[in-house]
Amino acid sequence: MKLLALSFLAMSLVIPAYAQEHSNPSLLLENISVPASDFNKIQEDITIIPLKEEHPVSWQVTIKNDLLYSNPNGNAILRLYDAKIENKFVEIGMGSPPERKFWVALNFPEEGYLPATRLDKNGWFDGAKVVAAYSDSQGITVNNGQRVVVSGIDLKNFVIGSYSVYGMNEPTDPPAINSGTFTMDIMSGDASKNPFHYYPFFVAGGVGALIGVLLLTKRRSS
Repeated sequence: MKLLALSFLAMSLVIPAYAQEHSNPSLLLENISVPASDFNKIQEDITIIPLKEEHPVSWQVTIKNDLLYSNPNGNAILRLYDAKIENKFVEIGMGSPPERKFWVALNFPEEGYLPATRLDKNGWFDGAKVVAAYSDSQGITVNNGQRVVVSGIDLKNFVIGSYSVYGMNEPTDPPAINSGTFTMDIMSGDASKNPFHYYPFFVAGGVGALIGVLLLTKRRSS
């Protein structure tokens, strides 16, 4: 029992010391709040907004849609653009209640606009977050807040560099959105450049060495 308690003590000592001395130099975090009025435009009038940092290798975009739709045909459409290749983007669309359409599409310069999935009813949900996760090796996976609707599509080394939003089909349409909030949390990083990638090995090695010393001491004293 004493040995077990000491091993936990060793872990508590090693973990804070290591965490305080090292940070993750590759981890990027960006929080974006999109004004509701930005969705009241058509595709031809979109403004492409650069991000503070480019997000390469492995990234995750978490979307929280708390918009109040004013037009039953209105949408909240987000496009994430590749920083390296023009006109290459991921599109995520969320239609108005009660149908709550949801779709994901990809656009490549050579292949053009390619639908990845479309749900005409109950495609997204109040209070739930839509998550798009990507890595160079695994491709993109999208969860609509209830289940995975896109899985493992290759984006050919996609680096997020900018985004745009819109929500109206025609200039004469009523505004798509009345009010509310639309937020994105973008996180990216390269595990190979993260010192915490090796963290469990340091902890396991330190605790293992301590337990070995304690066992040896116990045997000698007995």
